[in-house]
Amino acid sequence: MPFSPMPCTISDVERDTGVAKETLRVWERRYAFPRPERDPFGERLYPVDQVHKLRLVKRLIDLGFRPGKVIGYTAQELQALAEKAAVGNRPVVRGAAELQPYLDLCRAHDSDALRRKLSQALLVMGLRNFVIDLMAPLTAAIGDAWACGDLGVWQEHLITETLQMVLRSAIFSMPPPNAPGGAPSPRILLTTTPQEKHGLGLLMAEALMVAEGAGCYSLGPQTPLPDIVDAARALRVDVVTLSFSTSMNTRHVLDALKELRARLPETVALWAGGSNVALRRRAASFVQVLTLSDVGDMLADWRHEARARTAA
Repeated sequence: MPFSPMPCTISDVERDTGVAKETLRVWERRYAFPRPERDPFGERLYPVDQVHKLRLVKRLIDLGFRPGKVIGYTAQELQALAEKAAVGNRPVVRGAAELQPYLDLCRAHDSDALRRKLSQALLVMGLRNFVIDLMAPLTAAIGDAWACGDLGVWQEHLITETLQMVLRSAIFSMPPPNAPGGAPSPRILLTTTPQEKHGLGLLMAEALMVAEGAGCYSLGPQTPLPDIVDAARALRVDVVTLSFSTSMNTRHVLDALKELRARLPETVALWAGGSNVALRRRAASFVQVLTLSDVGDMLADWRHEARARTAA
């Protein structure tokens, strides 16, 4: 019997695409898309092909397109536009020409071979270069392939688990925190908010921080805000670092950052990184926006300020 995928509820669609429920309803009224079916109780059910198109629309919005300009396109037109836009927006990085063998292993879902190849690259490149020059562009390329339908959800999950396995092994093998030149070592708490289930970006940031001699405490993804505050106080951390992917609603990002800043002690810095547009367009002044390439500089600035406070 041929397999027919089940339609998705509005909660499923919000979680899978990052488009908020209220936005889906607005688009339905304003643009006549999506066009959900209804179950016997009148609840919306979204066919899989519409969910795929919504994923492409969201990807293009993240790349700077307005929904009204692209939502009327077919899925094929959206995919072509997403591929073109992704290539144009992707930064040029060292080793980008060598990504193809890794992507081929991803498409072949050969996780064992992928893990071995990544581990070999880590030994050759060192942790910092491995994260910035290989992991970061590779995860971006995998995200593009997933958004364009080139990789299925299960494939993306399998690849992500493999990447996390390699990074965790590298982090565990690092020596204890030891800042260069006897400088103070910040204690950093890393996590995501309950709506953010993606933790790979957070793990990459942790790897870079550990490589720079910081002491890191990772709670993994999806920690409630009160627990983040409790953990920050109990562990006496100097910095709380959060990661926000494109799948999270921008309003939720800003609301979470505002609430955390109000609850955390004034002495605890708040850093936020990831590809969510809220951090690029409307980042609040009380949050320091973190990029992977800036980790070393931000830690150096923190140490400089810590020495100045001690001297005062």
